Amino acid sequence: MEIAVISIIAFAVAILTFFSGFGLGTILTPVFMLFFPVNTAIGLTGVVHFLNNIFKVFLVGKKADKQVLLRFGIPAVAAALLGSWLLLNIPDWKPLFTYVLWNKMIEVYPVKFMIALLLMLFALIDLIPYFEKLEFGKEKLPLGGILSGFFGGLSGVQGALRSAFLIRAGLSKESFIATTVVVSTCVDFTRLSIYATRFDRAGLTENLPLVISATVSAIAGAIIGNKLLKKVTFQFVKITVALLLILISTGLGLGLI
Repeated sequence: MEIAVISIIAFAVAILTFFSGFGLGTILTPVFMLFFPVNTAIGLTGVVHFLNNIFKVFLVGKKADKQVLLRFGIPAVAAALLGSWLLLNIPDWKPLFTYVLWNKMIEVYPVKFMIALLLMLFALIDLIPYFEKLEFGKEKLPLGGILSGFFGGLSGVQGALRSAFLIRAGLSKESFIATTVVVSTCVDFTRLSIYATRFDRAGLTENLPLVISATVSAIAGAIIGNKLLKKVTFQFVKITVALLLILISTGLGLGLI
């Protein structure tokens, strides 16, 4: 049952998130948690997300902007190392606040709440016409890389911040998607290498058929997303990014993801 449910969702979400450059791991993690303990769910999601990114690098990676990769990607990887190390070595965070929803205690932590505020700000910038011509100059790219990489390593949420910066870096839709894919893959490899000591390897071995099925489904979704890319405008990509930013920031701010 879980193989069918997770694979179908991975396929559908991979199509949508192909345009935004983020969201597959964020949405899949809660789905995995319906069937597995938290640690196992995070580990399995990470593997599916990373393998899907590797495929997308081969699919569209050649269109990535090399200057942006250097200015944004290198700081992102370095900051991801720091964020991942902090995650494993600092004391447990205390919740910023808690509340009860449907008889379940929900805890909202400071880092995710801070990211939620940043994402909502970027989403509003994308949707308010006044900011339509606003672009981040090349000099702002290292800052964007540091923020997305650091928070990615610290909380696992890196794609939304990355896309929020790169969507306004003056890239074409093809270059935007390719650049986000390459940076995402590098940061994923970095943080998963740090997290590896905490992963439940037995959980991965026991659920290998599920991982393969979900990965193949996500890859199929990416292939369809790539075919649809020629039919969509950059404005559609921007709106998709903005709406997903709102969705994810709301979930983070309420402690639901």
